[in-house]
Amino acid sequence: MIVVTTENIAGFKVTKTIGQVFGVVVRSRGIGGDIVAGLRSIVGGEINEFTEMLEDARRHAIDRMIVNASMMDANAIIMMRFDGSEIGQNMTEVVAYGTAVQVEPIHV
Repeated sequence: MIVVTTENIAGFKVTKTIGQVFGVVVRSRGIGGDIVAGLRSIVGGEINEFTEMLEDARRHAIDRMIVNASMMDANAIIMMRFDGSEIGQNMTEVVAYGTAVQVEPIHV
């Protein structure tokens, strides 16, 4: 599955636009992570626990989006983006979304 953030894929042409596709992940930081992050936020700098959690959530959201696109008979996703939001006080939602398409190589 080709996944790009652009409208076009070099060397390919879109033969069919299937529609929107997404993958959603909701993660809880947990009380331990909140305590460690709270202590680190006092001195400033990157909070590695949250960075790792969000990177992992983004990877899972992309994986779920790819599974959904495959079920739609897509072989590529164009215009892929991320969105995120807080749910409650300790949960984070991450969404990967884009347009599921079928592409084929351009023969010159």
